[in-house]
Amino acid sequence: MTKGLFASLNVYHDIASRSATVNMAIDEALLETAEIPTIRFYTWDHPALSFGYFGKFADVKNHAPRRDLARRWTGGGTVFHGDDLTYSIVIPASETAFGESSMSIYENVHRALCRVLLEQGQDAVVAAVADRGAGVSAAGHSGECFANPVRADVLSNGRKVAGAAQRRTRRGLLQQGSIQGIDLANKFADQFARELCSKCCRKTLDEHLIARAHEIAEEKYGTQVWLRKR
Repeated sequence: MTKGLFASLNVYHDIASRSATVNMAIDEALLETAEIPTIRFYTWDHPALSFGYFGKFADVKNHAPRRDLARRWTGGGTVFHGDDLTYSIVIPASETAFGESSMSIYENVHRALCRVLLEQGQDAVVAAVADRGAGVSAAGHSGECFANPVRADVLSNGRKVAGAAQRRTRRGLLQQGSIQGIDLANKFADQFARELCSKCCRKTLDEHLIARAHEIAEEKYGTQVWLRKR
């Protein structure tokens, strides 16, 4: 993949603050339905904590009084949400980029992110540390994500400021990412999207996708069975 990772990209600025479970469900609904690559930027209606698919509920349950908890479908560790810029990228299986390795996609997305940060005068580098797999697999570690930088995470002045986790299915690849602990310019999200693809099309979430997301939230992410899966 080159600087332009995709031939075209649908961009969703989801300005409606949503619950943790609905946010997770919308990302899955996009994976179900997207026909071209998408990126969604979103916020949270309450302080939240998401943790990876293989994470243990016992490790995060003490945060429940202060934060909404959600188990992600993707891997990785625990991530605190509320003051971060959260995004998800969906790459349909029909796309050429889907054939790239998970690490290649992870690294190229973060290289694009770094270029935007550098253009805005921030210190940013893609980490070159031993690959422990936490960022790119459905497994990963269950510790605090931003305290444990891994290969291809984004560092600024020695601190991790961006990480992500992935899930690959027959339909495509979902990458959920968070950027935090660094000042972002007002146009950062748009510039990030354009760095991923020069042909961006701004979209809004339609009522059918939102309805499907609420079904997924009710059947999966909002259940105690899913939350306490491990």
